[in-house]
Amino acid sequence: MKSIFAHFRGDLLGGVTAGIVALPLALAFGVSSGLGPSSGLYGAIFISIFAAMFGGTPTQISGPTAPMTAVSMVVIAGIISVNDGSVEQALPAILTIFLLAGIMQILLGLIGLGKYIRYIPYPVVSGFMTAIGLIIVVTQILPAVGYYPREDSEYVSQFKPRAEELILENILREEAGEGILVLEDFEETINRSHEITPEAILKESRTLAAKEASGVLGAIQLMNRAISNIHWLELILTLTTIAIIYGFKCITSFIPSTLVSLLAVSGAAIAFGLDYRPIEQIPRAFPLPNLEIFTAFRLDQITPYIFTALTLALLGAIDSLLTSVVADNMTKTKHEPNKELVGQGIGNGIAALFGGIPGAGATIRTVVNINSGGKTRLSGIIAGLLLLVILLALGPIASRIPAAVLAGILITVGFSVMDYKGLRAIPSLPRDIVLGPLRLSSEVIIMVVVLVLSTFWNLIYAVGIGLVIASLMFMKKIGDLTAKRSDVKSLQDEKAWPDETNFPLKLREEVFIKHIKGPLFFGTTSDFQSLADQIPQTAKAVIIRLGRMQYMDQSGLYAMEDVLQELRKKDVTVLFEDVQEQPRYLMTRIDIIPDLVPEENIFKSFRACIEWVRENIRDTD
Repeated sequence: MKSIFAHFRGDLLGGVTAGIVALPLALAFGVSSGLGPSSGLYGAIFISIFAAMFGGTPTQISGPTAPMTAVSMVVIAGIISVNDGSVEQALPAILTIFLLAGIMQILLGLIGLGKYIRYIPYPVVSGFMTAIGLIIVVTQILPAVGYYPREDSEYVSQFKPRAEELILENILREEAGEGILVLEDFEETINRSHEITPEAILKESRTLAAKEASGVLGAIQLMNRAISNIHWLELILTLTTIAIIYGFKCITSFIPSTLVSLLAVSGAAIAFGLDYRPIEQIPRAFPLPNLEIFTAFRLDQITPYIFTALTLALLGAIDSLLTSVVADNMTKTKHEPNKELVGQGIGNGIAALFGGIPGAGATIRTVVNINSGGKTRLSGIIAGLLLLVILLALGPIASRIPAAVLAGILITVGFSVMDYKGLRAIPSLPRDIVLGPLRLSSEVIIMVVVLVLSTFWNLIYAVGIGLVIASLMFMKKIGDLTAKRSDVKSLQDEKAWPDETNFPLKLREEVFIKHIKGPLFFGTTSDFQSLADQIPQTAKAVIIRLGRMQYMDQSGLYAMEDVLQELRKKDVTVLFEDVQEQPRYLMTRIDIIPDLVPEENIFKSFRACIEWVRENIRDTD
């Protein structure tokens, strides 16, 4: 206990400062997620406290972050759309996914996967982070100009025919579930058709309109309508917020510019009695656990989002551990990656129970904490407790913050998240792929693919596809490098190894040597399989030197079998030299040894091969 409070003054100042920085971002991420500002505050409170208590990076400040919020938006929008647009109805399933993501993070830490996160290729991370920034910026343009699709009656009316059709489909589905046949009991269908009221159609139409307008594509499609329906006051508030954030940074970085803009613009809007749109009401009460996560649990509701929960867990792990590395560099300490994942998982799990959105280690807040004197996990606990005090004491005041102010804050966050370092490096990256007349960089291709797919299609699938492409390109490069070192030539063309200089000159057209200078795996099998075709008609024997082939996979094993069978058809004897343990085991398991290469044709040294050749091969010239 003494060690925890040994640096109390620095931890207090660091925690308070980090909490103040976290406040506007927590509100903004909550609004952006679709669950409202209170969900962002709940996430910031509980993740900060419990990730600090149980995590492996003492100075880390955790809470909602841009990448985690962007993926959360996908979950929230998807579940709300299948629950008739009702957030209350969808909330248990949404929070269950967030809880599951936290549990997965704990498991990732317990099984020791924290140290493997670093192997995710940089182009995948770069493309993903830039996409996150673009998504946040583009999707915030509509609220920045005060345009909300659900409130555009002309736009909503386009969805009324589809809304009426969906309501009728739901009625028929309910009847089918109850065993009612429409043609036999048509009166019941007529009675239930009274549910198709103008109010119900309008509600369903607004849900469809919001779904159609979601994401980058939806925002782009509605850009013209938004521009023609600009609320100038909302736009002015947004632009003023952005100007203060960037302008105040030029004056000082000691006071968080986001907090200054939040207080200044909101204070002015309230003081002058402007007719602006406020954020949703923030309850002035201690958050209570949402027990419907358990009482209203339905497996069919969360099954489609299991992979999304895993993505949230992995993304939170990456986000947190990258911040841990930053903290290590600043404090000259070493974090515990697996313990950090457990702490983040506990924080996200508890936050989900209380209705908070998921988060991760936040780089900016962590840096602020360290620079302000924070040294132990107490600083993260203090940051969370400060936000809890603000929630309980200032909830009604915070509810009067203009929505346009949070849109402005999010736009600046979106620009800050983009990976400018990766984008600037594009012209200088090596162009290692040739497509006709074009020379392209494999790393740029991966980055662009992840960026485009994440922005316009699906964040989760984009990362998976990026990882697959990166893995395939890496394997091809390794295969090419290995293949360059392992080829088949006659001894007249190939540079002989030192121990081959005494090979009988008169037998160089009858005996050929194959050097395998690395692993024989799926990346090199195509070159190896050409061996049989490269051996001329004069060949009587082939020596395959295996001393430098430490490993072969199943693809290499079967390639070896094919080559040996082709050489046997040509009546060419194969000699193995210095077979290593792992390849020998595999070749014995499928009877390459001794069916295709008998034990008497396997030699421990090249000298022994030479002796066999002198005794058994005759010059045909």
